[in-house]
Order: sequence, then structure tokens, then C-alpha cells
Amino acid sequence: MSLRIVFAGTPEFAVPSLRAAAQRNEVVAVYTQPDRPAGRGRALTPSPVKLEALKRGLPVLQPETLKTQISRDALRALQPDLLVVVAYGLLLPQSILDIPRLGCWNVHASLLPRWRGAAPIQRAIEAGDTETGACLMQMEKGLDTGPVLLEQRMAIGADETAGQLHDRLAALGAQTLADGLGLLRAGMRPVARPQPAEGATYARKLEKAEALLDWAQPAIALARKVRAFDPWPIAEGDIAGERVRIHGAIAIGRDVDAAPGTIVRTGREGIDIACGTGALRVRVLQRAGGKAITAADYLNARRDLQTA
Repeated sequence: MSLRIVFAGTPEFAVPSLRAAAQRNEVVAVYTQPDRPAGRGRALTPSPVKLEALKRGLPVLQPETLKTQISRDALRALQPDLLVVVAYGLLLPQSILDIPRLGCWNVHASLLPRWRGAAPIQRAIEAGDTETGACLMQMEKGLDTGPVLLEQRMAIGADETAGQLHDRLAALGAQTLADGLGLLRAGMRPVARPQPAEGATYARKLEKAEALLDWAQPAIALARKVRAFDPWPIAEGDIAGERVRIHGAIAIGRDVDAAPGTIVRTGREGIDIACGTGALRVRVLQRAGGKAITAADYLNARRDLQTA
């Protein structure tokens, strides 16, 4: 049995799920955010999901809101069996959720109820989680509060960045969706499991202001931020009076008898900076207007910092 699916998504994370939805099903329309200015020229740029939909010859709709009667009528006219939502970026009112015959499914990049919200991948790394996963959820009016239909888990690598984890979770989310759609086609609707009340956390949206590292924090917390903020907004820190972007760093657990922010050692392995607890070894960094370079190359340009 082929399903009539309406897909709603916007960023690169949603593209693998769109491909999964289009396999052995009929995607009758793709909803995505309106084109936005991007790049130095600020030209209007289509979303990754729109580009994938156009490549597949799928109809694309880009409403500014789904809260109008026009929006409801347009969706109802498509006669969808199911609405699949993956990082769409617009709130779906109950009047929209009620239209598809089989309801609305959402692919979410965390093990719900942990990390509901906009930035589950980054907040999991920042918090030091060692495990995450992808959930297929039956949508309801609350923010990521609906019952979970399917779940797949994966370990978070000790040195994994948000960008690397994003790509793995995008693939895992697509596979989870494909599994759920396969059950539907076979006439076996996945069993909805209500989320437990305990263990819920909120993954607030990333802000550019978070990028600046506070050397008074523990080194291990700062190392997690460096990983969590890659590829955006990229951690920043002051090193001997120069603000740099930090692309790679690890925590050094040894005791450091120096004020936070003080350089305690430099060498080919990196630049060790005293923190509230321990030291952060900066290994890859970027000067203003430059490209990412190793700490060794940075020290070649700043011989005043060399201590070893």
C-alpha cells in the first residue's frame, strides 16, 4: 500500500528523511520555509529541502504561516494520509495536526523526553551526554511532547563535533522514519508510547553570544562547548589579548596554579590555557580574517607566546 505523504522540513538534516519518505510512497507536496537571504550578497536562497524536492519533481509550498484558513484548505485539498515533519521551523496548530488521516509524525534528534526543542544535538554534546538517538514521534500541540512510536540509539564519540553527530543522526532519523512507514504500509501502525514525565530537558536555540568561552569555567565544560559549537557558532576565546575562533581543543585534567585565561604552556601539541579547573589545550584555531590553522602554525606567527 502506497501512502499519500505531505513532507514538511527545511534544513540539511531533513533531506535524508525526505528521501526516505519518497521511497515506496507518494509524496504529494513538500512544505518548507520561504527562501531566505544568505551569503555575502544576501541573495534569496532556497532551503536544502526545497532543492531536493525540486530535483525530484515534487510540488513545493512555502507559506509564511500555517495558522490561516487558506493554509488549512490547501493541506486538506492534498488529502494526505500522513504529514511527516522534520526540522520544519514553523509551529503546527491543532487545526493542521487534525487534517491527515493518520496524523502527523515528527523525526527528532534526541532520546525523548531528553532534549526537547531546537538544538538537541548541540545541547547533548555540551552537557556531556554519551548517548543520543533518533525518535519518531506522533505530534501533538505541545513542543516535542507527543508519544514516541520508534526509537534508535547511538553513542556520542568522545571527540565528536555537533556537525559530525548531525550527519549521523540525520541518517539514523531517516532510517527510523523508513521503518515506521514500512510498518504502516504493512498495516501495522507503530505503538505509541507516552513520554515519561521525568527526565524532560529543553534544548534551547543556540545564540551567537554563547560562543565566547569563559576561562573561569572547568576545562572539561569548555572542551564540550568547542565540540558543540562546531560548525556554528564556533567557540571563541581571548589568547594573550587576541580574540580567536577555536575549532579544536581538549581538556587537560592536571592541576594548574594560574589565573583562568593564563597561558601555562605552549608547544606543538597545543596551547594550554588555565581554566577554573584544569586547562584547555587549544589545538586548532582561527585568527580574524584567516583560516583555521594548527596551534603550531599559530605559535610560529606569535613567537612571544612560545614557552616550550
